[in-house]
Amino acid sequence: MELTALLGQPVALPSLPRTVALLMNELAHPEPNLRRLNLLFGSDPALAARLLELANAPAHQLPRQVAGISEALALLGSGVLRTLVSTATLGTAARSVPGINLQQFWRYSLHTAKLARSLAGVVFQHPTAAYTAGLLHCLGELVIHLASPEKAQSINTLVSPLDMRRGKVEQRILGFSYTHVSAALAQRWLLPQVVVDALQYQAAPFENTAYEPLAGVIHLAAWRVRAREAQYSERELAVSFPGEIGLVLGLDIDMVLQQDPIDWTVRPEAADYLV
Repeated sequence: MELTALLGQPVALPSLPRTVALLMNELAHPEPNLRRLNLLFGSDPALAARLLELANAPAHQLPRQVAGISEALALLGSGVLRTLVSTATLGTAARSVPGINLQQFWRYSLHTAKLARSLAGVVFQHPTAAYTAGLLHCLGELVIHLASPEKAQSINTLVSPLDMRRGKVEQRILGFSYTHVSAALAQRWLLPQVVVDALQYQAAPFENTAYEPLAGVIHLAAWRVRAREAQYSERELAVSFPGEIGLVLGLDIDMVLQQDPIDWTVRPEAADYLV
C-alpha cells in the first residue's frame, strides 16, 4: 500500500475515555476553565489534532497558523468544543487499535511532548511547537494499524510499535513509516510548517537539505521515552543514545537525561493533570 492510499482510508483516531469525560464535564459549565481545558486537550493526541485542525481551518483567515492548544482554544467557542469532544472516538476496548497498547501509546505521547518542550527550551526552539509535535509525532502509527492492520501486525512480529527500530522496519517493508504519515496528517490539518517539518524529518533530522533542529528535539525526546518504556539499563541508554543528533544540537546524553520533567511513577490515567 502506498502512502497516498493509506491516507485515503477512513480511520477514527481514538481518545482516552477519561479525558473525554472530564472535558464534557468542564464544557458543561457556563464558563469553562481555560487552564483545565488546555491541560486536558494537551494530554490527548487525537483530541489535540482535531482541535488544531479546527483552529487552522481557512474560514478563520488567520495571519499565521496556530501551533498551540491554548491559542486554538482562544479561537473556538464552547459550542464548537462540545461538538468536537462529544463526537470523539473512544478507545474503550483493549483491541480498539489491533496491535497497539493504547494506554502505553497515550502515556508515551504525553511524555514525549513534555520532554520535547523541555529540550526545546535548552536549544532555543519554540516550546509550544515542540510540545505539539511531540504529542502528535506518533499518530501515524495508529493510522497504519487502523488502515492496514495486516501489514502492521506482520511488522509487529519483527519489532514492537515503540521499538527504536520501528521506523526503519516500516520504511523497508511499506516504503514509508509512521513519521511520514504523521507529517502528511499535519499538512492536511494545515498545521504550521515548522510542526510538519519536525514530524517529517524526526527520524533523520539532518538528512534534509535544510537544518531541522526541532526534528532533532523530537528525535531525542522520543528516544528517551522509548528507552524508558523498554526499561533500558544505563549501558543500553549509553549505547543507543543518538549522539550525532545530540552533537548538532549541542546536547550530550547527560543533558538530555537531566531534562526529564516527568514523574515516571504516575499512573497513565492521572497523566492528563500533568501537562
